[in-house]
Amino acid sequence: MILAIAGLSSCAGYTSATKTKPSDPGAGILSPSATSVSFGSVAVGSTATQSLTVTNTGLGTATISGATLAGAGFTVIGGNPSGTVAVGQSSTIQIQFAPTSAGAVTGSLTVVSDASNSPLAISITGTGTQTGLTIAPSALTFGNVVVGQSSTQSVKLTNSGSSNLTINLATVAGTGFGISGLSLPTTLPAGQSLSFNAQLAPTSAGAATGSITFTDNAPGSPQVLTMVGTGVTTASTLVASPGSVAFGNVTTGGNGQQSITLTNSGNASATISAISTSGTGFSATGLSTPLTLAVNQSTTFTAQFAPTTVGVAAGGITITSTATNPTVSIALSGTGVRGNLTANPASINFGSLLVGASGSVSVTLTNSGTASVGISAGSASGTGFSMTGLTAPLTLNAGQSTSFTAKFSPAAAGSATGGISIVSNAPGSPLSIALSGSGTATEPQLTISPASVAFGNVSVGSAGTRSVTLTNAGTATLTISSASPSGTGFSMSGTGMPMTINAGSSASFSAVFTPSAAGAATGGISIVSNAPGSPTAIALSGTGIQGQLGANPSTVNFGSVAVGSNGTQSITLTNSGTASVTISGATPSGAGMSLSGLSTPLTLGAGLSTTFSAQFAPTTAGSASGSISIVSNAPSSPTTIAWSGAGTQPQLAATPTTAAFGNVTTGTSNSQSVSLTNSGSATVTISSVTAAGAGFSVTGITAPVTIASGKAATFNAVFAPSAAGSVAGTITLMSNAPGSPLSITLSGTGVAATRLLGLSTSTLSFGNVNVGSSSSLSTTLTNNGNSNVTISSVNVSGTGFSASGVSSGETLTPTQSVTVTAQFAPAAAGLVSGSVSIASNATNSPSTITVSGTGVSVTPHSVALSWTASTSTVSGYNVYRGTTSNGPYSTKLNPSPVTTVGYTDSTVADATTYYYVVTAVDSSDVESVDSNQATAVIP
Repeated sequence: MILAIAGLSSCAGYTSATKTKPSDPGAGILSPSATSVSFGSVAVGSTATQSLTVTNTGLGTATISGATLAGAGFTVIGGNPSGTVAVGQSSTIQIQFAPTSAGAVTGSLTVVSDASNSPLAISITGTGTQTGLTIAPSALTFGNVVVGQSSTQSVKLTNSGSSNLTINLATVAGTGFGISGLSLPTTLPAGQSLSFNAQLAPTSAGAATGSITFTDNAPGSPQVLTMVGTGVTTASTLVASPGSVAFGNVTTGGNGQQSITLTNSGNASATISAISTSGTGFSATGLSTPLTLAVNQSTTFTAQFAPTTVGVAAGGITITSTATNPTVSIALSGTGVRGNLTANPASINFGSLLVGASGSVSVTLTNSGTASVGISAGSASGTGFSMTGLTAPLTLNAGQSTSFTAKFSPAAAGSATGGISIVSNAPGSPLSIALSGSGTATEPQLTISPASVAFGNVSVGSAGTRSVTLTNAGTATLTISSASPSGTGFSMSGTGMPMTINAGSSASFSAVFTPSAAGAATGGISIVSNAPGSPTAIALSGTGIQGQLGANPSTVNFGSVAVGSNGTQSITLTNSGTASVTISGATPSGAGMSLSGLSTPLTLGAGLSTTFSAQFAPTTAGSASGSISIVSNAPSSPTTIAWSGAGTQPQLAATPTTAAFGNVTTGTSNSQSVSLTNSGSATVTISSVTAAGAGFSVTGITAPVTIASGKAATFNAVFAPSAAGSVAGTITLMSNAPGSPLSITLSGTGVAATRLLGLSTSTLSFGNVNVGSSSSLSTTLTNNGNSNVTISSVNVSGTGFSASGVSSGETLTPTQSVTVTAQFAPAAAGLVSGSVSIASNATNSPSTITVSGTGVSVTPHSVALSWTASTSTVSGYNVYRGTTSNGPYSTKLNPSPVTTVGYTDSTVADATTYYYVVTAVDSSDVESVDSNQATAVIP
């Protein structure tokens, strides 16, 4: 104790001062350096530290019995919040904030002591912040991109967290992929975004995969943005629909029209430079050239057929363009048709008829054209001539006939002439039939029944027969001198010439039609006799009919068909002729071809169809072709249908074909990526994936899996040994590819797990440490094994010893080290020994550090001040201290006026000289001038 005396004579020269009065003037008062502590924003995973000093500003010592810290993430990492604090002395506490999640956190530090203002509460606040990276879109699909061109997509990066996001690196992988507009490193504040462009510029055709890997300070880093696309070559294909046009029957002078659509089915535009037509009567309208069609664009124009003549016509339309197929040909076909009305007989001589008698002749009107004929009227002229049996209007289809009766009833002897007029829409209308006859008193009279013979349809190569009766309706004997047929295919039988027929009697013969070709035919039989009007003509007509077999389609392309499956196409056989067709056989040729649905022999009537199926079932990959032969009685038999197709087959390969894992510690796992590629021409289906061998498994693939032609899939082979030693195994993939199953050889060696902790030093000696202070020494703790070591507890023994740097639950990976710091803060003098014991799952647990040190007592110094009481009325005194003689006296020792005439300064340091003065304070807090200076020298 050092005594210093200061004299205070009066209160003259008072100046203004502020004073504080404790509730208990003799007690200690703990004053914090701050009434609240704010850490502000601290990122999750980081820490922030602040110091808080508590000073005893009272008149007596203050003993802190304890300090309580509340609030998630707040901890005390330094200082001693307990013990005795002398007047004017301080105790400093270091508080750390380590947020574990984002959000505001509040807490408090409560110091309990015997000070007059106990308990002392200091509020603590902080906010945990956390970054977060959001990528939009989460994956990029570029689709088809033409080789030599590029496609761009925008990518947006957003900081979805509450603290700054730092993006350090963006790595692009994959041929043809790239990025632009992104400058790194860059920092994004919370909630902000940036955008850049990703590109695909393929250099060759085929599927492409890539990725962008972002390295940053956000959780889950690195983040990966996957990219896919397909390089395609430039091509344009012009397709016409329909590919051919059949106009069917079109009346001459008319116009048939059909619409045709041209489509660009390629991936590049095509320019149509010209359109031309060929074939009589064919033309095209509605297509102006030049015309450019974009990808998938179509245009439509009209094909026309305006026949000027009767008959089948063929032609075509040729489209010239810049497409990959520069010329598109469209076949055109059609038939010009026209009605043609004929009469049989074309003229009629009734011969001599008895006056008062009547003669009749049947007339056949036939439409020998190829279009219908409309008969609007029919009339007879001339004395004694008439007609019956024709009702107008009447329509005759092509090849159709109708009959009526021409009559002559002479009223007087003598010759008579007349005619029949048939009005229609056929060329040459009206059709005129000349009539003649004569009236007589007594003579033979020949009547023929029927007056004309229509055989109708008769198959080519067969014969149609009709009976004809000759009757003498006169009054004299009828002599027939000859009967001769005319017209291709017509003949007669059953009569001999000359022939005599008595009055009122009859005789018969047969008219025969034997067509040698299809189509309408006309002819007649001329009867020469002694009857009036001789010779008499019998009109003959008939139509030769014949079957015609056609196939639709005439060629069959099955395209690509997987080996082991089959492709089916329907084929229709149509009899487009005028007679039945008998199909006697159907034979396929070519590997993989078969037929179903066609049973022979089969008869198809005119205009009828039948459908059967052709199947292509390839047994090997590659192109195939052949034909289907249909044998029938139709002309040009057999009918041949050419077919073609291609067998496709998948091909499965693995890369690598073997996976060697090397040494893997038991209890851990290692994986290798395996790529499966389909290099075949059809989709491969993997039906099962199995792994054999102890510790081997697969991830990233679940059967069934399909891989398109030219595509690939990836999975992982995993080795997780449970025991030491070499292991062999396989991965087996069952599929529809040849050579299934596919095997991948596996090998690896399980290495026994070792866990061993080592210390750089196991003994720490602190030497002499003053009581009330502390000292720290460190050692390095290292995992020298090949497996993770987990710390289960850290135990410290020995008074005054503590440890930091390693905690329970902490895991050290192989070769990882941590620094363990031991502290010695002796509370009393003397030698102290102890240890730091670190328990773990290591084989040499626990790891022990022996610690020792000696506490050394320090002699405390203080200065006792006294002064003479002021002669004026005062409330108390203030004590000031400085380290320079005659001032300044910068340190005020008492927080509130001292009411006695003495004060003890216990906050002095060794080997220092102090200078003191005292002032008096009145009730208005007015302070006097300084007293004389007192000096204290501290040894």
